[in-house]
Amino acid sequence: MTTVSTVYPSQGRQSHLVRRLLLNGKLQLWLGLVFAVLMPTLVSQGGSFWLTADQAQWLTFLLTALAYWWSITTVQRMGRLPGACAYLLSIPATSVCFAIPYLVVLISESEVLNELYLVGYLLTMLYGTVGYWIERHFKVIKLAVVPFGKAPSLCHNHGVDWHSLGTPALGNVGVDGVVADLYDDLPSEWERFLADCTLRRIPVYHATTTYEWLTGRVQLGHLYENRYGSLHPDEGYEVLKRCLDLSTVVITLPVTLPLMAITALAIRLESEGPVLFTQQRMGFQCRPFTVYKFRSMFIGQQGIGYTVDSDDPRITRVGKVIRKYRVDELPQLFNVLKGDMSLIGPRPESMDLANWYQKDVPFFHYRHVVRPGISGWAQVEQGYAAEVDGMNCKLEYDFYYIKNISFWLDLLIVMRTIRTVLTGFGSR
Repeated sequence: MTTVSTVYPSQGRQSHLVRRLLLNGKLQLWLGLVFAVLMPTLVSQGGSFWLTADQAQWLTFLLTALAYWWSITTVQRMGRLPGACAYLLSIPATSVCFAIPYLVVLISESEVLNELYLVGYLLTMLYGTVGYWIERHFKVIKLAVVPFGKAPSLCHNHGVDWHSLGTPALGNVGVDGVVADLYDDLPSEWERFLADCTLRRIPVYHATTTYEWLTGRVQLGHLYENRYGSLHPDEGYEVLKRCLDLSTVVITLPVTLPLMAITALAIRLESEGPVLFTQQRMGFQCRPFTVYKFRSMFIGQQGIGYTVDSDDPRITRVGKVIRKYRVDELPQLFNVLKGDMSLIGPRPESMDLANWYQKDVPFFHYRHVVRPGISGWAQVEQGYAAEVDGMNCKLEYDFYYIKNISFWLDLLIVMRTIRTVLTGFGSR
């Protein structure tokens, strides 16, 4: 058998190493540190900075370096998630990561050079936005596909340059990785080929994992263990997530309570009936709970069964607005305080729908292994699809979230939810 070492020339290995450095972000991280932190410091303070800098200069330099490192690593971590546009994340992430250390310094009444810190912030934002935009629009990931098992059927489209292998050799083709169905019984020569790829530091990815990474969905009918080797989410993060939920709700109450009061008044003035809509939903560990929402429909109005567009005659004028911008979901903050829900998680379904789906959809109740959320991965990726037609796709997104639940994924969903609130994306 011809091994990778004989078909992957030295020049190819070097170019592959450069691509790997660019792909994992280490090179961008260090170059950006020079561009956004070191260079402006030396230009403004002079080459003798290291010998003559006072406390304020050193604090500004270290604070800028910390904020830069924090912002770029945050964007990199979220940028690896499915469908994430790193260059769109750069501005909000950089703003938050620079603002928090600066506020801490202001509270502690320490002295910093405001102009130099501002320059570092602007250069970091420029570097991240432009750099990741160039990478997204001019860099195409190239993956080789082993022609066995599920790999050929799963590995297509998604903005990747796919290279189908006919023999267990790469030849002169440079790739960013090799995709194979590792659960399939591969011929011995292909197993040796994958082993040689690993020895040469060419990543080998499982086909199903690659599909999930590219689409943000987990195929229905097949559940695989998460990175902890279990179907159960990380219990440590579940505790942290609950603490973050409670603190976020409490901190935002001074803003959300007046908004809820105005919404309640508008609903009361427009139409008769209760301000709140309540319904039994399937919750955490399949326990039923009562969900709260602002009423957005007329009382006693006959509709078409499911809300499919904005022309539904049951929806009030106020209802159209609060649905579009998700204001109708605000009372669910009290569900979060009670422990029925989380800020982020799969949307809870009504008891009737949940029981019906369980009969036809494999592993449907797996979505109840975590608390349901006000916003979720399916909503920011798919929008609020009609309950029947979009349910399979919605479940695939829910399963992906449960399998890959993490702080970074939750943070990405929060940022996309803010975009949803501002734009009305996916409204019904």
